[in-house]
Amino acid sequence: MPLTLTPVLDIPYIHAGDDLAEIILRAFERNKIELLDGDIVVVAQKIVSKAEGRLVDLKSITPSARAIELAEPTQKDARLVEIILRESNGVLRIRPGTIIVEHRQGFVCASAGVDHSNVGKAGWAPDDTTEAEDWVLLLPEDSDASALALRQRLEQASGARLGVLIIDSHGRAWRLGTVGVAIGVSGLTGLADLRGQPDLFGYQLRITQVGVADELAAAASLVMGQAAEGTPVVHVRGFPYPLREASLRELLRPKNEDLFR
Repeated sequence: MPLTLTPVLDIPYIHAGDDLAEIILRAFERNKIELLDGDIVVVAQKIVSKAEGRLVDLKSITPSARAIELAEPTQKDARLVEIILRESNGVLRIRPGTIIVEHRQGFVCASAGVDHSNVGKAGWAPDDTTEAEDWVLLLPEDSDASALALRQRLEQASGARLGVLIIDSHGRAWRLGTVGVAIGVSGLTGLADLRGQPDLFGYQLRITQVGVADELAAAASLVMGQAAEGTPVVHVRGFPYPLREASLRELLRPKNEDLFR
């Protein structure tokens, strides 16, 4: 079966408290896409966070001494730094304009995923931009749990065995540019272990493990786009790995194997 990624159009602007599963199901109906066994629904982190009410007003934040200390060398608002610290297990690197942290969910990223883009005041529509710069959006509290909850609702409604992937845009240590990566995984393979399998010439693979959830996240990110983010849901059919229970944890490199720490 060929791998197909189809944008799910007409997703409305998401507000805190919205029933995201119901919104996605209705969008599938409007797009005339029937969910079948083995399908995967890829969802942009931003709409998950908005539905979960993960918006924060910077005016409500009082920075700690540590946040004030880091604000100067990073050239960032101390209130924003405070939020980043609250969302992090620890700070790994800093430079002007950048704070690299280990997020509370275990992955390494810039600014703990705290984002200004496409964010307005809670409950506002995109054209209401007054004081929008004072609002930021945090990642879901537990992206795996968010993916699981969404998958359960979609499976219950459709009767199909599905996978759900929540994705975000992250930078990489060795390359320029952001790419889509998985931050929440439910019902599909995160890491495919090919060790012990033969290659084309019969050589037994000894090292190869493939981050298939991240590969799918990158492909879906191309379909979604990166700027206006008007297509935050992608339907996937023909994923070349069996669906199974999994979590983000299997994609995270252990600290003792991380040469960058």
